[in-house]
Amino acid sequence: MATNLLLVKGKTFSRVIRWAAAPYLYKPITAITQAAPVAITSAGHGIPDGWQVAVVSVKGMTQINATVPSDPRSFNDVTHKATASDANTITINDINSAGFSVYTSGGYIQLLSPVDMNGFTARMSIKDKTGGTELFRLDTTTDAAVLPYTHAQPRIALDNVNKTITLAIHAEDTAVMPFKKGVYDLEMISSSGVVDLLMSGAITVVDEVTTT
Repeated sequence: MATNLLLVKGKTFSRVIRWAAAPYLYKPITAITQAAPVAITSAGHGIPDGWQVAVVSVKGMTQINATVPSDPRSFNDVTHKATASDANTITINDINSAGFSVYTSGGYIQLLSPVDMNGFTARMSIKDKTGGTELFRLDTTTDAAVLPYTHAQPRIALDNVNKTITLAIHAEDTAVMPFKKGVYDLEMISSSGVVDLLMSGAITVVDEVTTT
C-alpha cells in the first residue's frame, strides 16, 4: 500500500497500522440502531477495535449498505473504522443512522481477515532514494547497534492480540534528523523468513514552529 508520511522535527511521530488480507470474513447482524453513532449487534463478532468494516445485505435500513469492490485492495475505499463496544456490539462513529429506515432483518459486517503476526518481526528503512543511503531505521529489535539513535527502544511494536503495528519515533530523534525528504518501505518478516511488503512511500520532514 502506497502511503506518504510527514514527520515534524521535535514532535513525536506515531502511526498505528492494521494488517488485513483476504479472505473476507462475514459477521451476521441481528440489530442496528437508528442513532448517532450507529450501533450494530453481531453476537461474538471478534472484530478487533479500530478495524475497517463494511455493512452489506441489510434489509430495511438499506442506506447503510456498502457496495464492496471485487478487488480486496480497494476494500478500504468503502469501509468505516469500527469501535468494538463489547463482545456483541460495534459502533461506527462516522455513520449517523438516525434518519435511516428501520432495520428489519439480515445483513453482515464484512471485513478482511486480521493477519496472525505470531512469530513476526518488522523493519522499516528510510533512505534518500530507492537503493540509496539509509537515513533512519525503525525496527522491532532493541539492539543499539541496529538502532544507534537517542532512544534505542523498539520503534515498531507488534500487538498480535489487538492486531496492531505501531510505528513510533521519539521527539528527540525527529529533532535532529538531518534530511528533508526520503523514501521508505515497511516489511514484515515471518519466523520462516518470508518477507511481506506492507507499506511504502515518500517521507517529508518539516521544521517545527513551537520549540522549547
